[in-house]
Amino acid sequence: MKKEYYEGNRKRLFDLLPVGSAAVYFSGEEVCKTNDEAYAFYAERNFLYLTGITQKESVLLLVKESESDLKETLYLLPPDPMVERWTGRRIKPPAAEAASGISDIRSTTAFEGDFRKLINFGSIQQVFLDLYKVNPLDRDRPAHGFLRKLQSEAPFLSIGDGSRPLRQLRLLKQPCEIEALRKAETITGQGIVAMMQHSRLGMYEHQYKAHWDYALSQHGPRMDGFPAIISAGENNFCIHYYDYTGIARDGDMVLADVGAQYDGLTTDVSRGFPCNGKFSDRQKLLFDCMLETSNHMFSIIKPGMKMADVDGTIRRYNAQLLKDAGVIDHVSEVGRVMWHGGAHHIGLDVHDPVETPEIIGPNMVFCVDVGIYHEEWGIGFRLEDNCLVTETGCENLSAAIPRTPEDIEAVMRKC
Repeated sequence: MKKEYYEGNRKRLFDLLPVGSAAVYFSGEEVCKTNDEAYAFYAERNFLYLTGITQKESVLLLVKESESDLKETLYLLPPDPMVERWTGRRIKPPAAEAASGISDIRSTTAFEGDFRKLINFGSIQQVFLDLYKVNPLDRDRPAHGFLRKLQSEAPFLSIGDGSRPLRQLRLLKQPCEIEALRKAETITGQGIVAMMQHSRLGMYEHQYKAHWDYALSQHGPRMDGFPAIISAGENNFCIHYYDYTGIARDGDMVLADVGAQYDGLTTDVSRGFPCNGKFSDRQKLLFDCMLETSNHMFSIIKPGMKMADVDGTIRRYNAQLLKDAGVIDHVSEVGRVMWHGGAHHIGLDVHDPVETPEIIGPNMVFCVDVGIYHEEWGIGFRLEDNCLVTETGCENLSAAIPRTPEDIEAVMRKC
Protein backbone atom coordinates (compact mmCIF):
# COMPACT_ATOMS: atom_id res chain seq x y z
CA MET A 1 0.00 0.00 0.00
CA LYS A 2 1.12 3.57 -0.63
CA LYS A 3 1.68 5.92 2.30
CA GLU A 4 -1.49 7.83 1.38
CA TYR A 5 -3.50 4.79 2.46
CA TYR A 6 -2.08 4.91 5.99
CA GLU A 7 -2.30 8.70 6.14
CA GLY A 8 -5.97 8.49 5.24
CA ASN A 9 -6.61 5.82 7.85
CA ARG A 10 -5.08 8.01 10.57
CA LYS A 11 -7.10 10.99 9.41
CA ARG A 12 -10.33 9.02 9.61
CA LEU A 13 -9.35 7.80 13.07
CA PHE A 14 -8.59 11.36 14.22
CA ASP A 15 -12.10 12.35 13.08
CA LEU A 16 -13.54 9.76 15.49
CA LEU A 17 -11.38 10.69 18.48
CA PRO A 18 -12.69 13.30 20.94
CA VAL A 19 -10.82 16.51 21.67
CA GLY A 20 -8.48 16.15 24.63
CA SER A 21 -7.55 12.56 23.88
CA ALA A 22 -4.57 10.47 22.87
CA ALA A 23 -4.45 7.06 21.25
CA VAL A 24 -1.59 4.60 21.60
CA TYR A 25 -1.11 1.57 19.35
CA PHE A 26 1.64 -1.02 19.67
CA SER A 27 3.01 -3.25 16.92
CA GLY A 28 3.53 -6.07 19.42
CA GLU A 29 6.37 -8.20 20.71
CA GLU A 30 7.90 -11.51 19.73
CA VAL A 31 6.56 -14.57 21.54
CA CYS A 32 9.15 -17.01 22.83
CA LYS A 33 8.97 -20.45 21.22
CA THR A 34 11.79 -22.23 23.04
CA ASN A 35 15.04 -21.20 24.66
CA ASP A 36 16.35 -18.33 22.49
CA GLU A 37 14.00 -18.95 19.56
CA ALA A 38 10.87 -16.89 18.95
CA TYR A 39 7.83 -17.51 16.80
CA ALA A 40 7.78 -15.52 13.57
CA PHE A 41 6.71 -11.99 14.45
CA TYR A 42 3.31 -10.84 13.24
CA ALA A 43 2.52 -7.15 13.67
CA GLU A 44 -0.77 -6.11 15.24
CA ARG A 45 -3.14 -5.51 12.35
CA ASN A 46 -4.57 -2.25 13.72
CA PHE A 47 -1.04 -0.88 14.04
CA LEU A 48 -0.31 -1.98 10.48
CA TYR A 49 -3.56 -0.38 9.28
CA LEU A 50 -2.40 2.97 10.68
CA THR A 51 1.31 2.90 9.82
CA GLY A 52 2.32 0.30 7.26
CA ILE A 53 5.12 -0.72 9.65
CA THR A 54 5.59 -4.40 10.51
CA GLN A 55 8.57 -4.14 12.89
CA LYS A 56 8.27 -5.41 16.45
CA GLU A 57 8.14 -3.15 19.52
CA SER A 58 7.07 -0.08 17.57
CA VAL A 59 4.59 2.45 19.01
CA LEU A 60 2.23 4.95 17.43
CA LEU A 61 1.09 7.94 19.48
CA LEU A 62 -1.78 10.09 18.21
CA VAL A 63 -2.74 13.26 20.11
CA LYS A 64 -5.82 15.40 19.52
CA GLU A 65 -5.66 18.46 21.79
CA SER A 66 -8.12 20.40 19.60
CA GLU A 67 -9.84 19.91 16.26
CA SER A 68 -6.88 21.54 14.52
CA ASP A 69 -4.04 20.49 16.85
CA LEU A 70 -3.29 16.92 15.74
CA LYS A 71 0.05 15.25 16.40
CA GLU A 72 1.32 11.86 15.32
CA THR A 73 4.58 10.31 16.46
CA LEU A 74 6.07 6.96 15.53
CA TYR A 75 8.53 5.28 17.91
CA LEU A 76 10.94 2.68 16.53
CA LEU A 77 13.62 0.48 18.03
CA PRO A 78 16.95 2.35 17.89
CA PRO A 79 19.77 0.99 15.71
CA ASP A 80 21.75 -1.85 17.27
CA PRO A 81 24.51 -3.16 14.96
CA MET A 82 25.11 -6.34 16.98
CA VAL A 83 21.43 -7.32 17.18
CA GLU A 84 20.90 -6.42 13.53
CA ARG A 85 23.85 -8.61 12.56
CA TRP A 86 21.96 -11.61 13.93
CA THR A 87 18.31 -10.88 13.22
CA GLY A 88 18.22 -8.40 10.36
CA ARG A 89 18.21 -4.68 9.81
CA ARG A 90 15.82 -2.50 11.71
CA ILE A 91 13.82 0.02 9.75
CA LYS A 92 15.33 3.50 9.82
CA PRO A 93 13.39 6.81 10.03
CA PRO A 94 13.63 7.72 6.31
CA ALA A 95 12.20 4.37 5.25
CA ALA A 96 9.56 4.49 7.99
CA GLU A 97 8.48 7.96 6.90
CA ALA A 98 8.29 6.88 3.27
CA ALA A 99 6.08 3.94 4.23
CA SER A 100 3.82 5.64 6.78
CA GLY A 101 3.82 9.34 5.93
CA ILE A 102 4.75 10.15 9.54
CA SER A 103 7.57 12.69 9.82
CA ASP A 104 8.00 12.75 13.61
CA ILE A 105 9.89 9.52 14.24
CA ARG A 106 11.71 8.86 17.51
CA SER A 107 13.37 6.05 19.42
CA THR A 108 11.21 3.79 21.57
CA THR A 109 13.46 4.80 24.47
CA ALA A 110 11.78 8.23 24.35
CA PHE A 111 8.18 7.03 24.38
CA GLU A 112 7.45 6.82 28.11
CA GLY A 113 9.13 10.16 28.85
CA ASP A 114 7.23 11.84 26.03
CA PHE A 115 3.96 10.36 27.20
CA ARG A 116 4.58 11.44 30.79
CA LYS A 117 5.14 15.03 29.65
CA LEU A 118 2.01 14.86 27.53
CA ILE A 119 -0.31 13.89 30.37
CA ASN A 120 1.36 16.13 32.94
CA PHE A 121 1.59 19.30 30.89
CA GLY A 122 -0.92 18.80 28.09
CA SER A 123 -4.71 18.85 28.03
CA ILE A 124 -5.26 15.11 27.68
CA GLN A 125 -8.04 13.57 29.74
CA GLN A 126 -8.60 10.32 27.89
CA VAL A 127 -6.32 7.66 26.40
CA PHE A 128 -7.48 5.08 23.86
CA LEU A 129 -5.79 1.68 23.88
CA ASP A 130 -6.34 -1.40 21.74
CA LEU A 131 -7.23 -3.89 24.48
CA TYR A 132 -9.34 -6.17 22.30
CA LYS A 133 -9.27 -9.89 23.11
CA VAL A 134 -11.28 -12.64 21.45
CA ASN A 135 -11.11 -14.61 24.70
CA PRO A 136 -10.47 -13.01 28.12
CA LEU A 137 -7.89 -15.73 28.76
CA ASP A 138 -5.80 -14.73 25.71
CA ARG A 139 -2.30 -13.56 26.61
CA ASP A 140 -1.77 -9.90 27.41
CA ARG A 141 -0.16 -7.72 24.76
CA PRO A 142 1.89 -4.53 25.25
CA ALA A 143 -1.28 -2.43 25.47
CA HIS A 144 -2.39 -4.38 28.55
CA GLY A 145 0.93 -3.80 30.27
CA PHE A 146 0.72 -0.11 29.43
CA LEU A 147 -2.81 0.00 30.83
CA ARG A 148 -1.59 -1.33 34.17
CA LYS A 149 1.11 1.32 34.23
CA LEU A 150 -1.45 4.07 33.55
CA GLN A 151 -3.80 2.75 36.22
CA SER A 152 -0.95 2.88 38.72
CA GLU A 153 0.74 6.12 37.73
CA ALA A 154 -2.06 8.16 36.13
CA PRO A 155 -5.39 7.04 37.59
CA PHE A 156 -6.92 10.40 36.66
CA LEU A 157 -6.94 9.41 32.98
CA SER A 158 -10.03 7.92 31.42
CA ILE A 159 -9.32 4.81 29.30
CA GLY A 160 -11.15 4.38 26.02
CA ASP A 161 -11.53 1.40 23.69
CA GLY A 162 -9.01 2.07 20.93
CA SER A 163 -10.12 -0.94 18.91
CA ARG A 164 -13.72 0.15 18.42
CA PRO A 165 -13.17 3.07 16.01
CA LEU A 166 -10.87 0.88 13.95
CA ARG A 167 -13.48 -1.88 13.86
CA GLN A 168 -15.80 0.71 12.36
CA LEU A 169 -13.25 1.92 9.82
CA ARG A 170 -12.08 -1.53 8.75
CA LEU A 171 -15.65 -2.65 8.02
CA LEU A 172 -15.79 -0.71 4.74
CA LYS A 173 -13.06 -1.56 2.25
CA GLN A 174 -11.35 1.17 0.29
CA PRO A 175 -10.68 0.87 -3.47
CA CYS A 176 -7.01 -0.02 -2.92
CA GLU A 177 -8.03 -2.74 -0.44
CA ILE A 178 -10.51 -4.22 -2.91
CA GLU A 179 -7.84 -4.20 -5.61
CA ALA A 180 -5.44 -5.99 -3.24
CA LEU A 181 -8.13 -8.59 -2.52
CA ARG A 182 -8.61 -9.17 -6.25
CA LYS A 183 -4.90 -9.86 -6.64
CA ALA A 184 -4.95 -12.14 -3.61
CA GLU A 185 -7.88 -14.06 -5.13
CA THR A 186 -5.86 -14.69 -8.29
CA ILE A 187 -2.96 -16.09 -6.26
CA THR A 188 -5.34 -18.15 -4.12
CA GLY A 189 -6.85 -19.62 -7.26
CA GLN A 190 -3.45 -20.61 -8.60
CA GLY A 191 -2.69 -22.47 -5.38
CA ILE A 192 -6.03 -24.31 -5.33
CA VAL A 193 -5.75 -25.29 -8.99
CA ALA A 194 -2.21 -26.57 -8.37
CA MET A 195 -3.53 -28.88 -5.65
CA MET A 196 -6.33 -30.12 -7.91
CA GLN A 197 -4.04 -30.78 -10.85
CA HIS A 198 -1.41 -32.63 -8.80
CA SER A 199 -3.92 -34.76 -6.91
CA ARG A 200 -3.12 -38.47 -6.87
CA LEU A 201 -4.40 -41.45 -4.95
CA GLY A 202 -2.22 -42.04 -1.93
CA MET A 203 -1.03 -38.43 -1.64
CA TYR A 204 -0.38 -37.15 1.83
CA GLU A 205 -2.08 -33.96 2.94
CA HIS A 206 1.34 -32.36 3.43
CA GLN A 207 2.06 -33.02 -0.24
CA TYR A 208 -1.06 -31.11 -1.25
CA LYS A 209 0.14 -28.33 1.02
CA ALA A 210 3.53 -28.37 -0.67
CA HIS A 211 1.84 -27.58 -4.00
CA TRP A 212 -0.13 -24.79 -2.32
CA ASP A 213 3.00 -23.35 -0.73
CA TYR A 214 4.95 -23.54 -3.98
CA ALA A 215 2.27 -21.70 -5.95
CA LEU A 216 2.19 -18.90 -3.38
CA SER A 217 5.96 -18.68 -3.14
CA GLN A 218 6.12 -17.61 -6.79
CA HIS A 219 4.64 -14.28 -5.69
CA GLY A 220 6.90 -13.56 -2.73
CA PRO A 221 7.54 -14.59 0.88
CA ARG A 222 4.86 -14.75 3.56
CA MET A 223 1.97 -14.97 1.10
CA ASP A 224 -0.26 -17.13 3.34
CA GLY A 225 -3.10 -15.13 4.82
CA PHE A 226 -3.57 -17.78 7.54
CA PRO A 227 -2.42 -21.36 8.18
CA ALA A 228 -3.81 -23.51 5.39
CA ILE A 229 -6.49 -26.06 6.27
CA ILE A 230 -5.92 -29.04 3.96
CA SER A 231 -7.50 -32.38 4.81
CA ALA A 232 -8.66 -35.61 3.20
CA GLY A 233 -11.29 -38.22 3.97
CA GLU A 234 -12.26 -38.49 7.64
CA ASN A 235 -10.02 -35.52 8.54
CA ASN A 236 -12.52 -33.28 6.73
CA PHE A 237 -14.73 -33.64 9.79
CA CYS A 238 -12.29 -31.53 11.82
CA ILE A 239 -13.28 -28.03 10.71
CA HIS A 240 -9.96 -26.36 11.56
CA TYR A 241 -7.45 -29.10 10.78
CA TYR A 242 -3.69 -28.43 10.61
CA ASP A 243 -1.92 -31.79 10.98
CA TYR A 244 -1.35 -32.60 7.27
CA THR A 245 -0.61 -36.24 8.17
CA GLY A 246 -3.51 -38.00 6.46
CA ILE A 247 -3.58 -39.81 3.12
CA ALA A 248 -6.07 -39.22 0.30
CA ARG A 249 -7.51 -42.62 -0.63
CA ASP A 250 -9.70 -43.57 -3.56
CA GLY A 251 -13.17 -42.09 -3.04
CA ASP A 252 -11.99 -39.43 -0.56
CA MET A 253 -12.74 -35.76 -0.89
CA VAL A 254 -9.90 -33.31 -0.32
CA LEU A 255 -10.89 -30.11 1.48
CA ALA A 256 -8.78 -26.97 1.01
CA ASP A 257 -9.69 -23.95 3.14
CA VAL A 258 -6.96 -21.49 2.21
CA GLY A 259 -6.20 -17.88 1.45
CA ALA A 260 -3.37 -15.81 0.06
CA GLN A 261 -2.66 -12.29 1.17
CA TYR A 262 -1.59 -9.38 -0.99
CA ASP A 263 -0.54 -6.00 0.43
CA GLY A 264 -1.80 -7.27 3.78
CA LEU A 265 -5.33 -8.10 2.57
CA THR A 266 -6.36 -11.73 3.03
CA THR A 267 -8.76 -13.97 1.12
CA ASP A 268 -10.55 -17.02 2.54
CA VAL A 269 -11.67 -19.60 -0.01
CA SER A 270 -12.75 -23.23 0.47
CA ARG A 271 -12.98 -25.86 -2.21
CA GLY A 272 -13.66 -29.59 -2.01
CA PHE A 273 -12.53 -31.93 -4.76
CA PRO A 274 -12.38 -35.72 -5.23
CA CYS A 275 -8.80 -36.94 -4.94
CA ASN A 276 -9.37 -39.31 -7.88
CA GLY A 277 -10.69 -36.50 -10.10
CA LYS A 278 -14.27 -37.81 -10.38
CA PHE A 279 -17.24 -37.02 -8.12
CA SER A 280 -19.23 -40.02 -6.93
CA ASP A 281 -23.02 -39.81 -7.11
CA ARG A 282 -23.31 -39.02 -3.40
CA GLN A 283 -20.49 -36.48 -3.49
CA LYS A 284 -22.11 -34.71 -6.42
CA LEU A 285 -25.53 -34.77 -4.77
CA LEU A 286 -24.21 -33.00 -1.68
CA PHE A 287 -21.97 -30.68 -3.68
CA ASP A 288 -24.88 -29.59 -5.89
CA CYS A 289 -26.92 -28.67 -2.80
CA MET A 290 -24.00 -26.65 -1.53
CA LEU A 291 -23.39 -24.97 -4.88
CA GLU A 292 -27.04 -24.10 -5.44
CA THR A 293 -27.20 -22.55 -1.96
CA SER A 294 -24.09 -20.48 -2.64
CA ASN A 295 -25.36 -19.32 -6.03
CA HIS A 296 -28.69 -18.37 -4.46
CA MET A 297 -26.91 -16.24 -1.85
CA PHE A 298 -24.92 -14.36 -4.49
CA SER A 299 -28.17 -13.66 -6.32
CA ILE A 300 -29.89 -12.03 -3.31
CA ILE A 301 -27.17 -10.31 -1.25
CA LYS A 302 -27.41 -6.54 -1.64
CA PRO A 303 -27.36 -3.34 0.43
CA GLY A 304 -30.19 -3.20 2.95
CA MET A 305 -30.18 -6.92 3.74
CA LYS A 306 -29.68 -7.82 7.39
CA MET A 307 -26.26 -9.27 8.10
CA ALA A 308 -27.80 -11.92 10.34
CA ASP A 309 -29.95 -13.08 7.43
CA VAL A 310 -26.89 -14.25 5.49
CA ASP A 311 -26.20 -17.12 7.87
CA GLY A 312 -29.90 -17.72 8.45
CA THR A 313 -30.76 -17.89 4.76
CA ILE A 314 -27.84 -20.19 3.97
CA ARG A 315 -29.02 -22.61 6.63
CA ARG A 316 -32.70 -22.55 5.65
CA TYR A 317 -32.11 -22.75 1.90
CA ASN A 318 -29.60 -25.57 2.13
CA ALA A 319 -31.78 -27.45 4.59
CA GLN A 320 -34.66 -27.45 2.13
CA LEU A 321 -32.42 -28.66 -0.70
CA LEU A 322 -31.05 -31.45 1.47
CA LYS A 323 -34.58 -32.49 2.44
CA ASP A 324 -35.76 -32.45 -1.17
CA ALA A 325 -32.75 -34.61 -2.09
CA GLY A 326 -33.62 -37.13 0.61
CA VAL A 327 -30.46 -36.48 2.61
CA ILE A 328 -32.46 -35.50 5.71
CA ASP A 329 -36.06 -36.26 6.58
CA HIS A 330 -36.95 -32.83 7.92
CA VAL A 331 -35.36 -29.38 7.74
CA SER A 332 -35.08 -29.38 11.54
CA GLU A 333 -32.43 -32.10 11.20
CA VAL A 334 -30.04 -29.89 9.23
CA GLY A 335 -27.75 -29.42 12.25
CA ARG A 336 -26.67 -33.01 11.74
CA VAL A 337 -24.88 -32.06 8.51
CA MET A 338 -24.36 -28.28 8.82
CA TRP A 339 -21.96 -27.53 11.65
CA HIS A 340 -21.03 -23.86 11.33
CA GLY A 341 -22.18 -20.48 10.16
CA GLY A 342 -21.58 -19.11 6.74
CA ALA A 343 -20.45 -15.49 6.91
CA HIS A 344 -17.52 -13.60 8.40
CA HIS A 345 -15.76 -10.44 7.25
CA ILE A 346 -12.29 -10.55 5.74
CA GLY A 347 -9.59 -7.92 5.32
CA LEU A 348 -6.30 -7.47 7.13
CA ASP A 349 -7.38 -10.47 9.20
CA VAL A 350 -9.01 -13.59 7.79
CA HIS A 351 -11.69 -13.12 10.46
CA ASP A 352 -11.62 -9.34 10.36
CA PRO A 353 -12.49 -7.91 13.80
CA VAL A 354 -14.90 -5.36 12.40
CA GLU A 355 -17.95 -3.95 14.12
CA THR A 356 -20.51 -6.39 12.76
CA PRO A 357 -23.20 -4.37 11.01
CA GLU A 358 -26.91 -4.90 11.43
CA ILE A 359 -27.48 -3.95 7.80
CA ILE A 360 -25.27 -4.78 4.82
CA GLY A 361 -23.83 -1.86 2.86
CA PRO A 362 -21.59 -1.27 -0.17
CA ASN A 363 -17.86 -2.06 0.14
CA MET A 364 -18.27 -4.68 2.84
CA VAL A 365 -16.47 -7.94 2.08
CA PHE A 366 -17.43 -11.16 3.80
CA CYS A 367 -17.45 -14.89 3.15
CA VAL A 368 -20.38 -16.90 1.89
CA ASP A 369 -19.53 -20.28 3.36
CA VAL A 370 -21.70 -23.36 2.88
CA GLY A 371 -20.50 -26.53 4.58
CA ILE A 372 -21.95 -30.04 4.54
CA TYR A 373 -20.54 -32.82 6.75
CA HIS A 374 -22.23 -36.19 6.29
CA GLU A 375 -20.29 -38.51 8.59
CA GLU A 376 -22.39 -41.58 7.74
CA TRP A 377 -21.46 -41.22 4.07
CA GLY A 378 -17.88 -40.19 4.88
CA ILE A 379 -18.27 -36.95 2.89
CA GLY A 380 -17.39 -33.55 4.31
CA PHE A 381 -16.56 -30.35 2.47
CA ARG A 382 -17.43 -26.69 2.15
CA LEU A 383 -17.75 -24.13 -0.60
CA GLU A 384 -16.55 -20.74 0.62
CA ASP A 385 -16.34 -17.63 -1.54
CA ASN A 386 -15.65 -13.96 -0.90
CA CYS A 387 -18.56 -11.56 -1.39
CA LEU A 388 -18.06 -7.86 -2.20
CA VAL A 389 -21.23 -5.86 -1.64
CA THR A 390 -21.78 -3.33 -4.43
CA GLU A 391 -24.19 -0.42 -4.78
CA THR A 392 -26.91 -2.62 -6.26
CA GLY A 393 -26.00 -6.20 -5.37
CA CYS A 394 -22.81 -8.15 -4.84
CA GLU A 395 -19.85 -9.70 -6.62
CA ASN A 396 -18.23 -13.06 -6.01
CA LEU A 397 -14.54 -12.13 -5.89
CA SER A 398 -13.48 -15.78 -6.00
CA ALA A 399 -15.86 -16.88 -8.75
CA ALA A 400 -12.99 -17.67 -11.14
CA ILE A 401 -11.65 -20.39 -8.84
CA PRO A 402 -13.21 -23.71 -10.05
CA ARG A 403 -16.38 -24.16 -8.02
CA THR A 404 -18.69 -26.54 -9.92
CA PRO A 405 -18.26 -30.33 -10.19
CA GLU A 406 -17.89 -30.00 -13.96
CA ASP A 407 -15.21 -27.29 -13.74
CA ILE A 408 -13.32 -29.11 -11.00
CA GLU A 409 -13.28 -32.38 -12.94
CA ALA A 410 -12.17 -30.54 -16.09
CA VAL A 411 -9.27 -28.91 -14.25
CA MET A 412 -8.23 -32.25 -12.76
CA ARG A 413 -8.27 -33.94 -16.18
CA LYS A 414 -5.66 -31.45 -17.38
CA CYS A 415 -2.99 -32.69 -14.98
